[in-house]
Amino acid sequence: MDDKTTTIGSMMDALTKRKPSLIKQKAPLRPMKHLPDMCMACGTCSSGCPLTGIDGFDPRKIMRMVLMGRDEELIASKLPWLCTMCGKCEHACPMGINITNTIRTIRGMVDRSNVPGMIHKGIELCLQTGNNIGLPEEDFLFIIEDVGSEVAALPGFSDFQVPVNKKGANILHTLHNKLVNTQNEDLVHWWKIFYAAKEDWTVPSKNWEGVNWGLFSGDDEAMKVSVGRIVENMEQLEIANLMYPE
Repeated sequence: MDDKTTTIGSMMDALTKRKPSLIKQKAPLRPMKHLPDMCMACGTCSSGCPLTGIDGFDPRKIMRMVLMGRDEELIASKLPWLCTMCGKCEHACPMGINITNTIRTIRGMVDRSNVPGMIHKGIELCLQTGNNIGLPEEDFLFIIEDVGSEVAALPGFSDFQVPVNKKGANILHTLHNKLVNTQNEDLVHWWKIFYAAKEDWTVPSKNWEGVNWGLFSGDDEAMKVSVGRIVENMEQLEIANLMYPE
């Protein structure tokens, strides 16, 4: 698979150099080397996609639209946002075309005000507060302390405590926002495992979000900021290992 991908990449680099600049101006998605010139329109990607046929979604259709330079139509459509980014389409593709990266690139070309649902709002909240749900630090600490007390009430866990900002711990435990917001019981399972394994871990009080929506929305800058904050936490607390739920 690696050899095939490398060969395709080399071929596409050569093709890209021969493309006239007009194509790059009118269809900026097309010159990308992982994109569609190698597509044989075989439909294997569609066969492997669990969403094919739902609301008109079809990965083959997206690849053909890119090949034909229908970028603006794609960017304005809902098609890129239906994809789950599971990667089954490109795993099935006999030519090794990186379809999920194509779709993420399309998402990144959408005006941020037109990003559907809660995704962009969550990104804005994360940039402002350090988490996708805008939870204040004091509320976060209250919640994890409360869940920690539930663990301590269980037989055999009487001395359990949630370590917060513990310097020199082995693992920095970032959290999925839904575990903090609505599914606290899943935190209990994680923390019981840590306790039983005698793991040295800690939770950061700030920038604890473990879901980077910038990755899924195509927002590279927001993605970098979120990752950078986690790296800063690890450096400040002198922690070598990261537990990342996504």
